[in-house]
Amino acid sequence: MSDQESEQPLSGAAAQGSQEELEACRQALADCRRELAQRQEALLRAHAELDNQSKRAARELEKAQKYAVARLLEALLPVRDSLELGLDAAQTTPSIEALQKGMALTLEELDSVLQDFGVEVIDPHAEPFDPERHEAMSVAPVAGLPPNSVAQVHQKGYMLHGRVLRPARVTVSKPN
Repeated sequence: MSDQESEQPLSGAAAQGSQEELEACRQALADCRRELAQRQEALLRAHAELDNQSKRAARELEKAQKYAVARLLEALLPVRDSLELGLDAAQTTPSIEALQKGMALTLEELDSVLQDFGVEVIDPHAEPFDPERHEAMSVAPVAGLPPNSVAQVHQKGYMLHGRVLRPARVTVSKPN
């Protein structure tokens, strides 16, 4: 087909059909642009919400880390008060028995607080040596105790919910 033939005006019905198609395309394009604008706005809002949640989570984490031990410290304050009262009593009470009783009560109070927070004592006297829970300070022959058993506990250990906080420091028996 020559250039002259393609430039000839369309007949009335054909021109009308092309105009309608063109208008439909323009309408579809306008609809697509509106939908694109709505989706871009929704995407921006989603990004802003995600950013806000991230910042909120960071603040919450910082707050949780900052005040994580608050409950423990509140529980330990009465123990400190008891120790302070014991020191005051030591200055006015010459009785060793009264001071020992006060110290024992304070130690019970501290043990109760530790237990409430999931702390367990590792006191392994005469138990088999466990390198996961015990730290050997020395090895010595001990009559009547099987080899590789805890002969003496120098310092008790502690666990928190099954995890070792501090191993027990011990002397381990060896064969004679």
